[in-house]
Amino acid sequence: MNIREAAQAAQKTAILLAACGKDVKNQALERIARALGERKDEIIRANREDLARSERENLAAPLLKRLKFDESKIQGVIDGIRSLITLEEPVGKTLLATELDEGLELYRVTVPIGVIGVIFESRPDALVQISTLCLKSGNCVLLKGGSEARATNRVLYEIIAQAGREAGLPEGWIHLLETREDVNELLQLDEFVDLLIPRGSNEFVRYIMDHSRIPVMGHADGICHCYVDADADLKMAVEIVVDAKTQYVAVCNALETLLVHERIAPAFLPLLKDAMDQKDVLLVGCPRTQAIIPVTAATEADWRTEYLDYKLSVKVVQDLDEAIDHINTYGSGHTDSIVTQDREKAAKFMALVDSGNVFWNCSTRFSDGFRYGFGAEVGISTSKLHARGPVGLEGLLSYKYKLIGNGQVVADYASVKRKFSHRKLNKECPL
Repeated sequence: MNIREAAQAAQKTAILLAACGKDVKNQALERIARALGERKDEIIRANREDLARSERENLAAPLLKRLKFDESKIQGVIDGIRSLITLEEPVGKTLLATELDEGLELYRVTVPIGVIGVIFESRPDALVQISTLCLKSGNCVLLKGGSEARATNRVLYEIIAQAGREAGLPEGWIHLLETREDVNELLQLDEFVDLLIPRGSNEFVRYIMDHSRIPVMGHADGICHCYVDADADLKMAVEIVVDAKTQYVAVCNALETLLVHERIAPAFLPLLKDAMDQKDVLLVGCPRTQAIIPVTAATEADWRTEYLDYKLSVKVVQDLDEAIDHINTYGSGHTDSIVTQDREKAAKFMALVDSGNVFWNCSTRFSDGFRYGFGAEVGISTSKLHARGPVGLEGLLSYKYKLIGNGQVVADYASVKRKFSHRKLNKECPL
């Protein structure tokens, strides 16, 4: 089956999947979780094959870390699926109930989007997270992972597809794409595909946006900031910055630029330098930073760069206002954090920083669907439309209006024979 046929089949299947009840979907998710555990040795062997090939091809160390899918990561995605099962059924929720007139009731009810194409980086865990979120939300999914993970992705796809069949899911709800040509053809299938979610570099996401009429939800860069205010607890600040930068450098919510208030910079920056030296992090800094600690000079490009590596740009700022201005100028709208003991300053930062995730006294690495309690995420959106921040179940839903009447006609209202009441109702849609 070619990509066009797969997309066409998915469109037809989407109607059937949308009608599947929560029990069928949750049973399928449980089967998937169980099968991943039972076949973990097979998954690990395939992943070792991918790792060996990627090492021969000199894949960068941070990307190799992303690619690795060991027993611990497998258990992590299994835990994520089990968490997903416990979440409230997202499809069929009543968002609005209004009595237009006696016996004429309007409801707004959640429904799946339909067919979603997801193009993601070389993280096998992403395939599991994305496919299970799509399943829970009643969406068919076309998956294209990085070529680095092709052996692992094939095994995972087979496991998920088989478990779905055994649970009674309609055939064709999930498809795996494997070539660059598949991606280019996918971009042209707006008659079958309802939404594209790309996960990758800024260049890649822009390419997707520029070459398709299908709506795109994604983020271009993860240029995340942390601002250490004059009133910050320095020990707390060091711990937060180290975690945000080094806990996992090759992800979009890792810290890329540190902003430090000038008043505490002489005391804070040496502490930070010692901590980052222990983690082998290369620091680049503004002239004021260089006057305090020995670092390479930062360039204008550094403020606009998502390193995804053991590198951090540092800038000393005059005050909170300068920090906010810097973030809104150079940031990508992803995740930004302030470290301060001053509640009013934290409130101002969180109100004025124009990002999908704004934090107070915690690491940017918390910007994650699983950590937010979404079960997992299909990605993080920096768009302001439809979904923003970590995209879980709610971001994979649309809605429809259901109007339930008893013979009413518009002519009666046009002639003022009858009048609308528009009374809010506190009830679920009965259909």
